[in-house]
Parts: sequence; structure tokens; C-alpha cells
Amino acid sequence: MERNEVIGSSGDKGIIKWITVIAIAVPVVVAVLLFMPSKLDLASEWVYFLPHLNAVINSAATIALIMGLYFIKQKNIALHRASMTAAFGLGAIFLVAYVIYHAAAESTSFGGEGFIKSVYYFILITHIILAAVALFPILLAYYYGYTDQRQKHKKVVKYAYPIWLYVTITGVLVYLMISPYYNF
Repeated sequence: MERNEVIGSSGDKGIIKWITVIAIAVPVVVAVLLFMPSKLDLASEWVYFLPHLNAVINSAATIALIMGLYFIKQKNIALHRASMTAAFGLGAIFLVAYVIYHAAAESTSFGGEGFIKSVYYFILITHIILAAVALFPILLAYYYGYTDQRQKHKKVVKYAYPIWLYVTITGVLVYLMISPYYNF
């Protein structure tokens, strides 16, 4: 039996349950952190560097995603896997830094006026909604790719990839638009 046949049977069900739990738990935790009445006292100013770091991480993840697409179009599976694993790892690091920051710091309000305010909120709202739903298809696509279940991987990637790319790009745009209003 091939590796993907073994994993594609009963093993998939358990992994998909874990993927579902993670994909639900992460947005719930993030929402709780954003709306909790008092922030954690981490006794340090270092957390205020995290939004800047996250913009760099999101930029690097965007490049890794684009390179992953380029490499798969070139049928270079090894470099595609490396690029997508880099994007996945960067996403995990981003998530940890994002959670730490929002557990310790108050959210910054956008100070722009007029048309730019509407643009900002459109980008922000679509970014938030898609970031909340992106985790499930991203984890599923990564799992199917990792276990070499190519047909399932291709089906999920049709949805996961553009959402993930949009979220990384808009994350940087949101940062660039709100960064002048940081109070630190």
C-alpha cells in the first residue's frame, strides 16, 4: 500500500477533526484577546515592536506563497514544498506574535478621514473575515500536500491559496495604513 492510501483512510478522519478544532479555537482565542476588558501586563515595552515584526513576517509569507505558486507551475515539487512550508511556518510565528501583542496591548484606532477611512475599513473587515475562515482550508491543504494526497490537495488549494495570499497582502496593507496612528 502506498503512503497516501494508508493515511487517506481512517487516519484522515482523526487529523481532520484536529484541524477543525484548531481552525475554530484560534479565531475564538483571537476574538477573546481583542475584546477582553483588561490586557495582560507583560511588564515590558517590547510587545510594541510586534506589529512591525508581523508586517515583515506577512511580507515574507506573501513572497513565499508567490514563490510556491511559481515553483509548482514549474513542476518543481521540492521547492514548492519548501516555499509553502516556509509560508506555513511564518504564519505560525505571525500568529504567536499577534496573540502576544493583542493580549498585552490595546488596539489602535485608525485616524484617517473621508474616502481613505472607507478603504481602510473595507480592507480590514475583509482581512479579518477571511483570516478567520482561512485556517481550516490552509491546514487541510498543508496536510494533504504533506501526506502527498495530490488530488485532495489540488481541490482544497483552489480556495485556500487565494484566501491565504489575500490575507497576507491585506495584513501588510492594514499595517501600513494604521502604523502612523500607533501611540508608541
